[in-house]
Amino acid sequence: MDTIALLLAIIGGLNWGLVGLFKFDLVAWLFGGQTALLARVVYILVALSALWCITLLFRKDRPCCGE
Repeated sequence: MDTIALLLAIIGGLNWGLVGLFKFDLVAWLFGGQTALLARVVYILVALSALWCITLLFRKDRPCCGE
């Protein structure tokens, strides 16, 4: 679950980078526009994965540098 969430968060971050740099929404382009059902599903999955990734910051068993 952590890996899937991290991959989706990376996809979302790259998509936002494209929007910021080039005004190009890759997800919308791939799935038929921002209001297309599949694009909206991807946006929702990216948002949920970002929320999941927040939990990675607070886990006691997370690997960290030097610990």
